[in-house]
Amino acid sequence: MRDAMGTPITPVEQVQRSRWPLYILVSVLVLLLLAGSIAFWFIQKSAPETTGEIVLPPLNAPVSIYRDNAGVPHIEASSSKDLFIAQGYVTAQDRMFQMDLSRRQASGTLSEVIGEATIDKDKFFRTLGLRRAAEASYDEYSDEAKQILQWYADGVNAYLTQAKSERSLPLEFTFANYEPNEWHPIDSLTIGKYMSFDLGGHWEGQAFRYYLLQNFTEEEAMDLFPSYPEDGETVIQEAQKNSIDVTKSFANAVVPDPFNGSNNWVISGEKTASGKPLLANDPHLGLGTPPIWYETHLNSPEYNVNGVIFAGVPGIIVGRNESIAWGVTNVGPDVQDLYIEKRNPNQSNEFLYNDKWEKAQVEDETIFVKDAEPIPYQVAITRHGPILSEFAYDDQSDTALSLRWTALDPSNELEAVLMMNKANNWDEFKKALTFFHTPAQNFVFASTDGTIAYRANGLIPIRKKGDSMLPVPGWNDEYEWEGYIPWNDLPTIVNPEEGFISTANNKITTEDYPYHITHTWAQPYRQERIREVLLQDNELDVKDMMKLQNDFVNLQGKEFTPILISGLIQKELTSFEKDALKLLKNWNFIDEKDQAAPLLFHVWLVEIEKKLFKGTIDKEMMSLFEGKSQIVDQLIRRASEGNPGPWVMNAGGFESLLTQSYKAAVDRAIKLQGDSPEEWEWGTFHSVPFEHPLGAIKPLNLLFNPDEHAMSGSRVTVGAAGWSTSTGLVNHGAPWRGITDLSTIETSYNVVSPGQSGYVFSKWYDNQIEDWVNGEYHITQLKGYETNSDHLILKP
Repeated sequence: MRDAMGTPITPVEQVQRSRWPLYILVSVLVLLLLAGSIAFWFIQKSAPETTGEIVLPPLNAPVSIYRDNAGVPHIEASSSKDLFIAQGYVTAQDRMFQMDLSRRQASGTLSEVIGEATIDKDKFFRTLGLRRAAEASYDEYSDEAKQILQWYADGVNAYLTQAKSERSLPLEFTFANYEPNEWHPIDSLTIGKYMSFDLGGHWEGQAFRYYLLQNFTEEEAMDLFPSYPEDGETVIQEAQKNSIDVTKSFANAVVPDPFNGSNNWVISGEKTASGKPLLANDPHLGLGTPPIWYETHLNSPEYNVNGVIFAGVPGIIVGRNESIAWGVTNVGPDVQDLYIEKRNPNQSNEFLYNDKWEKAQVEDETIFVKDAEPIPYQVAITRHGPILSEFAYDDQSDTALSLRWTALDPSNELEAVLMMNKANNWDEFKKALTFFHTPAQNFVFASTDGTIAYRANGLIPIRKKGDSMLPVPGWNDEYEWEGYIPWNDLPTIVNPEEGFISTANNKITTEDYPYHITHTWAQPYRQERIREVLLQDNELDVKDMMKLQNDFVNLQGKEFTPILISGLIQKELTSFEKDALKLLKNWNFIDEKDQAAPLLFHVWLVEIEKKLFKGTIDKEMMSLFEGKSQIVDQLIRRASEGNPGPWVMNAGGFESLLTQSYKAAVDRAIKLQGDSPEEWEWGTFHSVPFEHPLGAIKPLNLLFNPDEHAMSGSRVTVGAAGWSTSTGLVNHGAPWRGITDLSTIETSYNVVSPGQSGYVFSKWYDNQIEDWVNGEYHITQLKGYETNSDHLILKP
């Protein structure tokens, strides 16, 4: 035998050469196994310890942590100090990366660890000043609350010290290539302020309507207003003549999801099977991995409370103790006003007020940027608040928009949370609410003594003039706030004759209520459906509550489908489009994931919006279009009654609008799922991915993002499932659903999706997704949870 050069090969050489591929293969396998072993070892190092014993120096006495089958930590401590130290430690074990990103986003320090991509976001939050507001709030707290904040921070820092010394920080920090800083009580308060931001206050609607008046006729602008503004001519004229480029000013603004809200209801024992109240709550926020909420049970001589809290904050914000249960939804009042400020042409940080130039407070906010030079940045703060309209660029014009907002004032909501956690009855709970200022919330309440109650609670401004519809003159005192709705005049209900109270971000006052709350309430469909169900039965139980929280009846579809179909120009439809229309004619108005009709209905509404606004309203402004869904509903109703406004007419008239948008909807459905309408499925398009912050970086999505699941429901169903109109992906809903029967208050029913843990290989990372999608729950006990639990002991 010869080699490639023709040289003879001996039998021995032939055997030796034949082994080289085997040697190479074995070597590669060994290297892969070694790399895999190192990777596994590294990954396992970051796994939270949930069993055994850990020495935690700040403690005074041992603390037991029982993580039940759902991953809920039950923290047993012999003192409040040890309880909150342990809460900080345990939360950090499960959610440290989330906690760090949360404080960084709210503080405007993301660029320090991410880089140039988040500079505008940091500028926006530095301008808002959530951290400045948190720092100002700290002094408002009692010594007891300050001590709890510090104990919680001590627990987080004990975890950080341990994880850094053992090189066991969560994997995300390795991929992001940084280590988190020490935790401070102000970090917890800043996260609390961020939730006020996330639940909104309507400045973006004022900016959008200002933009409309500057770029469209008054008739066109007013067609997209929720109602005619008080003092209309004056504020309209000021908006038209004081030119600020809103498109440029707010193109990169961070705007909360317009559907942030919730469902809650409480039912008297007169209408329940148990004879005691039932309470249910499912707050609607962004969906992601890990979830916004962290379920916890705190147990000490002073506290025995279970529920959910934002990772990074001590206590329980929504839940139940041994005597009471409570839930929240967003009131959504007008607590933000944009003021048009006139700048001194000779002094850029001076603004006119009552014929005098006032010097603004100037805050130096250096923005540190990963792999780049720091950016010097200044925030000018007028008597009304920070200049918001110039955060993204350096040009300073003669006029600017400042923001007045209740959440930028010092407040002490955590004081209220800690008091609620220990309250035993309605009077004690109501007293706790005196400290809860922002965000204004619809609280529902139930106690074991049979009381049910409701209160819209928070600071809601009373304006000297105007109604928060448009930016108002800031150069005089005509549009100042005169105070807030008096405490005793806030909407309150106790033990109503109807036997239940429900809210779903709907209008909560009648026309004779003497104070302005807002122009922009949520669409009424969720509230209407909740009432429809609760009025039907007087023997309600926990299973009925579960069914209602996962109810997918679409009352918007029930109202509008006949209107949309009757408005079509039938002769312009193809035979295929007529066949597809049968899906809607035969629809039962339930947004089931395996049905075709919901896909066609929802895509049709999207196409109607496109026909009305695309190419006319700047795309950068669409995120500021407050109440868009309500306004589109309003435009359709008016047009169907023979009163089409300019936007419908500009789209070719009502029939043309409906016909062309229907054709576009059918075309899109075909592109999405083929030309067999009977095989279309809402859930194939409308699926929930629970995306992780690092999931946007491929291939990390394969590691951190759970599998997608087809999802029923929509934005307007009680079982809320908001979605991206471009991708269909479900990105909004109720990350936590909770139910309590006051007859067995030791037991509550919960689901937190995708799971409790932020550790990607934890058994509790995404174990609750299928339960969440399918409307199932786990039981959380105030007693008896020790069985079948992971048990960790923290020792001093």
